[in-house]
Order: sequence, then structure tokens, then C-alpha cells
Amino acid sequence: MARLYSHKRGRSGSTRPLSKKPPAWCKYNAEEVEALVVKLAKEGNNASTIGTILRDRYGIPLVKPIVGKTLQEALKSSDITFKIPEDLETLMKKAERARRHLERNKSDSIAKRSLALIESKIYRLSKYYKEEGVLPRQWEYKLMAASVV
Repeated sequence: MARLYSHKRGRSGSTRPLSKKPPAWCKYNAEEVEALVVKLAKEGNNASTIGTILRDRYGIPLVKPIVGKTLQEALKSSDITFKIPEDLETLMKKAERARRHLERNKSDSIAKRSLALIESKIYRLSKYYKEEGVLPRQWEYKLMAASVV
């Protein structure tokens, strides 16, 4: 959804390892990595932050080749779940920042459009998560664009 409303082509980010098996230089076994994931999640970190911490501090490139399941699956198997999925929560924070900006700058028409696009992404993503059962059916995002525009 990153390039849904723009004509940009690039992909930023780090390059993932090519091999699907754990690297020989990684000194952690599956139980240690899973314990690290649970510990970091209990400290209040979200999934992407946990992956970054594992990569930077512990030298673990990917959780899946070592543990045999993804980071989300490892969290789910240890009964750690987040109320709202991380991508939806990030979009909601972005919409809140845009809404606060529009309260200060009422004539910023570009920000009005960007808020409408962000909220459109939120509605689309929340509809998907409701269908998948990740969010409850009665969960609803409150419309912010109508009150500002």
C-alpha cells in the first residue's frame, strides 16, 4: 500500500538474506531466539522493532530460518497478541498527526488530501482485518477528515 496513490517506483530497506537456512555464523538456537522474542515483546516492543533489535544487537538476521516460524507466529504461540495490528496502528498515528497539523493550518489543501488518503487506507485495512478475524466486527475508526474539511 505504500505506492497506492503516488507514482514512485523505489523500494527502500535492507536486503534480506538469500538462504532459507540459518546462517552458520549465528550462535543462537531456536529456544534462545524464541525466548528473546518473548522477552522483547513483554518489554512493550512491536514486531518490527523486535526484528530490528534482534538484527542489530544480537546478530540474528531472520527469525524464521532459526525458529522455523515467523516472528508473529512465535508471539502467537506464546500467547502474546497486540490489540491492533502494527500497520493499522501506524496509519492511525499518521492520521492523528495530519489531523493535528490541519487544526493549526486550516488552509493546507495538500494535507487535507493526504489525510483523506490515509483514512482511506485505514478503512481498507480495517475491513480486511475484520474479515480475517484479527479485529472484532464492531471495531470502528472514527472519521476525522469530515470534521476538519
